[in-house]
Amino acid sequence: MEYRIEKDKIKIIGKEDFNVFHILECGQIFAFDKNVVYSGKEKAEIIENEEGFEIISTNAEYFENFFDLKTDYSKIKLNLKNYPILTGPIKYGSGIRILKNDIFEVLISFIISANNNIKRIKLILSRLRLNLGENMGDYYAFPSYEKLKGASQNFFEEVGCGYRAKYLYKVLREVTPNELVSWQKLSTCDLKEKLINLSGIGPKVADCIMLFGYGRKDVFPVDTWISKMYNLYYQKEDNRNIIRKNLLSEFGDLSGYAQQYLFFWQRNYLKKIIGN
Repeated sequence: MEYRIEKDKIKIIGKEDFNVFHILECGQIFAFDKNVVYSGKEKAEIIENEEGFEIISTNAEYFENFFDLKTDYSKIKLNLKNYPILTGPIKYGSGIRILKNDIFEVLISFIISANNNIKRIKLILSRLRLNLGENMGDYYAFPSYEKLKGASQNFFEEVGCGYRAKYLYKVLREVTPNELVSWQKLSTCDLKEKLINLSGIGPKVADCIMLFGYGRKDVFPVDTWISKMYNLYYQKEDNRNIIRKNLLSEFGDLSGYAQQYLFFWQRNYLKKIIGN
């Protein structure tokens, strides 16, 4: 993919390997409003034009890394096309890119995401930024660890976290952002064990944190949409652990990429065609 950085913007040439709708609607991020993305203290607006896309921000280098622009997704998709089941999903979601978001922000976001819907997750995160985040002028940053740790369980309940409030309160006392970063050196198996031992984190949330926070591609988060996809294309199976195991066996180190294309396909395309 061709792109160039020009002061406060990144110009992306072409649309085959970058599409803002595909990226923001494949379940990996909740801090966005239409084509405006928030990460940590940063904000970027993504504008589509005839040539491709422009990422407008005061920190272009941050978003060059955030959108993983140096990775050649055309090669990744070429490898994935060896799997017939991915032909339609890759064509439909060709502009998907797995983001490189802050590990701590991903952990908090996905604890909130458990058994929740995207509209509500976005609202809760917006309230956290508004109440605890630094005022950046026309938006609020994601709250610091210190600000979040200083909040009471009652506060998390008041902003709509529901039963997840107690988990957020506890996890902020169980691990620090520096500890989370230090876990990057662990094997995927050991990393998952560490995460699952934290409050509010089960197998699916742990897989999401590993894929979207740690960049581990040898994981396959299984949610409602992936379960539906599996039952539609593979076989009837209600046990998500078995589904996860079978999909990991099939896609191996490309599992994280395959999951994103299949999730986006099921949630945004097949839902319209066959319902549910």
